[in-house]
Amino acid sequence: KAIVLRVNSPGGSALASDIIWNEIELAKQAGKKIVVSMGDYTASGGYYISCGADLIVSQPNTLTGSIGVFGLVPNIQKFLKNKLGVTVDVVNTNKHADYMTGFRALDPTEAKIIQIEVDEIYKTFVSRVATGRNMAAEEVDKIGEGRVWSGKDALEIGLVDQLGTLNDAIVEAAKLANLDNYGIEYFPTPKEWWMTFLNQDKNTDAVIKAKLGELYFINDAYQQIMNSKGTQARMPFEIMFE
Repeated sequence: KAIVLRVNSPGGSALASDIIWNEIELAKQAGKKIVVSMGDYTASGGYYISCGADLIVSQPNTLTGSIGVFGLVPNIQKFLKNKLGVTVDVVNTNKHADYMTGFRALDPTEAKIIQIEVDEIYKTFVSRVATGRNMAAEEVDKIGEGRVWSGKDALEIGLVDQLGTLNDAIVEAAKLANLDNYGIEYFPTPKEWWMTFLNQDKNTDAVIKAKLGELYFINDAYQQIMNSKGTQARMPFEIMFE
C-alpha cells in the first residue's frame, strides 16, 4: 500500500538517479504512496530520487539539497609522462574521438560539449524538483546550484515536508494509505549473521579497515571514484561524522 524509502546518500550517477526517480513514479502510478525518510545526508542524486515522493520526512540535522550537477574528466597526461615516463600515441578518425580518455587535456570545443550536457542535466534535475515539490523552476534554481541545507532549513524553504525519524515516516505512510492495522516488510531482506560472516568481500574489507584505521576513508573514496561513471549528481566532497 505504501513505500517508505530510507535515503542516506550524498548522490552519485545522474543516470542512476533518474532511473530510480522513474521507478518511484511508476510505483506512484500503481497506486502506492511514497514517503521518503532522510538519514544523515540525502543530497544531490539522493535528493533527486526523493523529490517526487508524496511526503518527505527529514531529520533536523540531515544535510540535503545540493541540487547540482558536475562532470569530472581526469587529465593524467603529465603524470604519465613526468612521473612514469609513459607517453601515449593516438590514431583516430576524428580529432575529438579520444576526448574522454583522460590522456590529454580537453580543448575548448570539448569542454563546451560537456558543459552543455551538465547544464541540460541540471535543468532536468530542477524540473524534477519543481514538479515534485510544486514549486516554480526559478524558485528551485535560487536554492539549487549545489547549495547544501540542513533538514531544519530545508523545511523552511520547501524541500521537505516535516521533521522526524524513520518511525515517524512509517506512521505518515500508514496515514497516507489509510491504514490503521499494518505490518512492515524490509528490503533488502537482512541476511543471517552466519551468511555475513562467510561473505569474503566483507571479511576482506574488514581487514583493510583494520590496517588503515583512520585512513580507511581514502580507500573508500578511491573505490567510489573507480566505480563512478558518467556525469555525476553528487556532493563534490565527503562528510565525516564522529
